[in-house]
Amino acid sequence: MLLSQPSMNQLSSRVCNGVLDAIGGTPLVRLNRFLDRPDIELIVKWEAANPGGSAKDRPAAKMLSEALKRGEIGPETTIVESTSGNMGIGLAQVCRYHGLKFICVVDPRAQKQNLSIIEALGGTIELVTQPLKGDFLAARIAKVCELIETTPNSYWPNQYANTDNPRSHFKGTIREIDETLNGEFDVLFVATSSTGTAQGCRDFLKSRGRDVQVVAVDSVGSVLFGGSSGPRKIPGLGAGKEPRLAAGQSFDHLVRVSDLECVVGCRRAAQREAMLIGGSAGGVLMSVGRMQEQFAGKRCVAVLHDSGTRYLETVFSDEWVSESLGCTSEELNYLVGSSSFEFFEGVSA
Repeated sequence: MLLSQPSMNQLSSRVCNGVLDAIGGTPLVRLNRFLDRPDIELIVKWEAANPGGSAKDRPAAKMLSEALKRGEIGPETTIVESTSGNMGIGLAQVCRYHGLKFICVVDPRAQKQNLSIIEALGGTIELVTQPLKGDFLAARIAKVCELIETTPNSYWPNQYANTDNPRSHFKGTIREIDETLNGEFDVLFVATSSTGTAQGCRDFLKSRGRDVQVVAVDSVGSVLFGGSSGPRKIPGLGAGKEPRLAAGQSFDHLVRVSDLECVVGCRRAAQREAMLIGGSAGGVLMSVGRMQEQFAGKRCVAVLHDSGTRYLETVFSDEWVSESLGCTSEELNYLVGSSSFEFFEGVSA
């Protein structure tokens, strides 16, 4: 089979002025094989194409650029932030570019490769090993507060409360989707943690008067949207403590996905679409499958936050899945190959 080669204009439409200028403009990709039905058009926003590898590049750059403009930070400032990994990479990249020191507070669920990337970009890792009242996010934030108090000239961007977080997606992620599709789509699926992406997207669509339903994808064991706290193995999805940004937020639909469901979504995307996607992205795609009857005949867009290349030792490791989620290789292969989306624990609202 011969494939046509892209033109030079398709390969590169502009020269970026530094790596931070390359953030955004990520591609939309139509997935023809993930679902077993032709009556739903599924298009994904491939955020792994950002230079730092995830959607978190956008708020990382926005939060620090605005703080620089306001004079809240300068050349001698130390940036301190809590993250499950991707925000840490985004901030490490921005800090290295601007010559700022960066301390990244993480917990044991962070992917080892992410931590190595942060360190390669000059960041310092502060690992919290014990949860606070059963919650690692609370422990990370407590450590951030301690570091802010003890580190001279330090600054906490606070992705969990900073309105520049959703604003970055309002001005970037959803605007790009809307303009590329000329506003012609029916449903948007977005993973939630700080809820910055989902908020920015929802508010933009409302401002444009778009008749688009927004589906918030949360994890089983997350306290967001009134959920009950429980164990979670997939980083970057859900929260053990409600962030300030998330308080009082609501969306058209809510779907909660289990860790195993996220794994199956990732494996299915690799098998059927030749795409390596991250844990939360697997959950987002499985949510589309869960609601496929409801959205038959619709054009659905799903935001995929990061790449599966950073989950090779977890999501894509049969040994990890067996030890952490209690699912054997045989059971996992059956779930990945099945055309059904009804095998999983979860809640739709």
